[in-house]
Amino acid sequence: MIGQLRSVVIDCPDPRALAGFYAELLGLPVIEDNSDGDDWVVLGGPPGHLPRLAFQRAPGLRAPAWPDPERPQQFHLDVTVDDIETAEKAALALGARRLPGEGEGFRVYADPAGHPFCLCWD
Repeated sequence: MIGQLRSVVIDCPDPRALAGFYAELLGLPVIEDNSDGDDWVVLGGPPGHLPRLAFQRAPGLRAPAWPDPERPQQFHLDVTVDDIETAEKAALALGARRLPGEGEGFRVYADPAGHPFCLCWD
């Protein structure tokens, strides 16, 4: 092993707002907030708990347009849930929007900045 994954970093126009969305969606606390100066917010667990989920300001971000290959998703997060109907209502109330596409065991959404993510269940 060469190293250990420290953070997954998501570009967005408003790091504090998108971090707030994911903090509620995933139940992770904000552990670093430099969005006023460094344009950077980090979610995670206790010190040393890896990986972290970080958000950095990208003012000219061109959000993905799922499923348009001209503006690909680049990456997405899979979020495991116990009850898809309850989880979907909660995610939509936080500002997510449903996107086309689903399969046996997952549904596709966009976060408030347009990044795709999936709610998955067994």
